Amino acid sequence: MCRDTISLLLMLLVAALLLLSCSPMVAQTQGSPHVVMGLQKPPKVGEVVALPSGPMAEKAATACTECHESRIIVQQRLSKGAWTKEVDKMVKWGALVDPSDHYALIDYLSSNFGVDKPPYEAGRTPSSTGKK
Repeated sequence: MCRDTISLLLMLLVAALLLLSCSPMVAQTQGSPHVVMGLQKPPKVGEVVALPSGPMAEKAATACTECHESRIIVQQRLSKGAWTKEVDKMVKWGALVDPSDHYALIDYLSSNFGVDKPPYEAGRTPSSTGKK
């Protein structure tokens, strides 16, 4: 084969692989439309999800929701160590967390959204069930 033909075949192969990797692979588990590829889908964008009450709830909401919705937090199930890394990363990215609140915030997050908590269940709405 000539060099141009091989190059063309390689480009077509790469394009086909890219198309396959971008195709949606939706697998519903136990009849739940909120599971995609074994991962739970978050609630719809704009859906307000309240954080559990507690001494750090307001500070968590203030520090975290400056950049993202609370739904990003409530769907997590992380260990205390993983929450520590997450909080430290967010502080480096600009989250405003008073140093005196650092460990209390991590305790709040790990006690409410720890690995021992049941998986997050997104609220159902008429539009998410297909009924009007």
